[in-house]
Amino acid sequence: MAKANRMEERGVEGPSAIGRALLAVSDQWTLLILQRAFLLRVRRFADWRDELGMSESVLANRLKEMVAGDLLKPAPYREEGRTRTEYLLTERAVELWPVLVEIWSWERRWVPRRHGLPELTHTGCGRRTDVELGCASCGRAGVTARDTETVRGAATFAQVTVPRLHRRTVRGEADPLSYLPETFEVLGDRWSTVILAAAFLGLRRFADFQAELGVAPSVLSNRLRRFTDLGVLEVEEPGARPRYRLTDKGLDFFGIFAFLVDWAQRWYTGPPDTDLRITHRACGLPFRPCLRCRSCGEAVSRTRVRFALPERDATA
Repeated sequence: MAKANRMEERGVEGPSAIGRALLAVSDQWTLLILQRAFLLRVRRFADWRDELGMSESVLANRLKEMVAGDLLKPAPYREEGRTRTEYLLTERAVELWPVLVEIWSWERRWVPRRHGLPELTHTGCGRRTDVELGCASCGRAGVTARDTETVRGAATFAQVTVPRLHRRTVRGEADPLSYLPETFEVLGDRWSTVILAAAFLGLRRFADFQAELGVAPSVLSNRLRRFTDLGVLEVEEPGARPRYRLTDKGLDFFGIFAFLVDWAQRWYTGPPDTDLRITHRACGLPFRPCLRCRSCGEAVSRTRVRFALPERDATA
């Protein structure tokens, strides 16, 4: 009730653009469905089911939500004399590709895994490489969280985490393509993603996170403990009122955060005073994230990167 009253006082009638984006994509199955659509061009129900080992009821539910959220669009096709339905990525979903590449890059740097990640080739220079974050406003590359300044609206986090009926399920490392449980601890759960975003905006103490986000103390304690165990946050001031600080590993998640914010505010709208503004200090302009090839420095596009997959090749 207190949270609702605070939002009424601010005149907030619904989630911010960022909140709406998190409602759409901060789910583990949704991210994996999108990933397989990009990497393997999966577009049919049975193929997602077999690729991901999902139950048919869970898959049907996610596809229905993704169609309603304009991430997938159904398209009829003919097979064996019958009309069936496949699902194509919408323009809104296609523009999520830098987020998926940044997740791959972050895992490559920070998350040990039994199986190697698919190798990325930049077709512009022909080299197997990695990507780095750049500023499309001025052309500089190697941008980090420390090179930017982020200012939020007074109600950026209002209703960011509207209740959802999905259970939180952290998958194991079933195959070389799936994101790892450690990544899903940060990204595949909306509370975790929102808490990390708040840390990028300078929140440090337990009471500040709780007051700003309206998160239950038990949920907040759980996420902060996970983040410290994963090395994403560290306790700067232990004691009765601990102060949390992003580690280098946590700060390096900034690229994913920046692309999510950019995508959210281009594709969704929210009430007034809920946007978030990121400025690149070096040029003083709004920070427009882009990916650059670490080998040649050229800005990369979706059609100019290619992943070499185990026993199969596909374009991202």
